[in-house]
Amino acid sequence: MEYISTDKAPAAIGPYSQAIKAGDFLYASGQIPINPASGEIDTTTIADQADRVCRNIGEILKAAGTDFEHVVKTTCFLAEMSDFAAFNAVYEKFFNGKPARSCVAVKQLPRNVLCEVEVIAYLGE
Repeated sequence: MEYISTDKAPAAIGPYSQAIKAGDFLYASGQIPINPASGEIDTTTIADQADRVCRNIGEILKAAGTDFEHVVKTTCFLAEMSDFAAFNAVYEKFFNGKPARSCVAVKQLPRNVLCEVEVIAYLGE
């Protein structure tokens, strides 16, 4: 196992890692729209928060030596299912390889954000 960490994505806000390489896979913890430079949430719309989340994920993938094309599974959490279409409009710009996905609405997310996304990427071949 190898722990993956980058200062270009938000530091963990709890007792967990940004990501872990295990065998041929990368397991990345859920990312929320924290600006890594300030440590703050500086966006308020679902589109802007989804964009920040995806950019944070991109930096973690890069730190692991991979990219969005190698993501095989995502789990997406939305504070409001009514944001589904707006979230998807941003999501598809980053995850154009169409990985398997679950997307659910939850009662509340950390720091009252509108979305969180976790990913699994394949590192082999």
